[in-house]
Amino acid sequence: MAKMTKKQQRALQAVEALKTLYPDAVCSLTAANAFELLVAVRLSAQCTDARVNLVTPALFARFPDAQSLAAADIREVEELIRSCGLYKTKAKDLVAMANMLIDVHNGNIPDNIKELTALPGVGRKTANLVCGDVFGVPGCVVADTHCIRISNRLGLCDSTDPKKVETQLRALLPPDESNDFCHRLVLFGRDICSARNPKCTSCLLNTVCPSATV
Repeated sequence: MAKMTKKQQRALQAVEALKTLYPDAVCSLTAANAFELLVAVRLSAQCTDARVNLVTPALFARFPDAQSLAAADIREVEELIRSCGLYKTKAKDLVAMANMLIDVHNGNIPDNIKELTALPGVGRKTANLVCGDVFGVPGCVVADTHCIRISNRLGLCDSTDPKKVETQLRALLPPDESNDFCHRLVLFGRDICSARNPKCTSCLLNTVCPSATV
């Protein structure tokens, strides 16, 4: 068996430390099924998850599935999601996405990144989240802002490009841990490793993190 590199060792230390800190790795977006998660993640672009969670109950009550959303008046969708920002673009994408789900996938949510990213408004971050959370696909990496920032601070990545970060983390993380690890990074980024004032003195990873200030 090949000897692990220091970067691989650091990645495993991060996985175990965050497991201890956040044993329940859950997505902060509220969604009851794959369709709702797909919609919620699209709404979360340049918007907080907390705001999305305030908006989606009324949206899903009105449009509970791809069939109803595909037939929606875009103006009504715009009004329901207005507070999420970029609401015109998001509404257009959501209705187009629903129509493609009906026309190409019989209303079902695809279980792979290739087909998911072919949907209007769906990028790799969304596709990885849906594949990992809904379908349990191993090796999924959700390269959001927290993931990119913290992975670079830990020296696990050397890029701010989401696709490169995803690729680099896939090579380091155990496939069955990667999706939960990304959820934990979000919580960790909010609580401890914030963008402006990281709490290095109280961080479980300060002895292995090359960016630690202690």
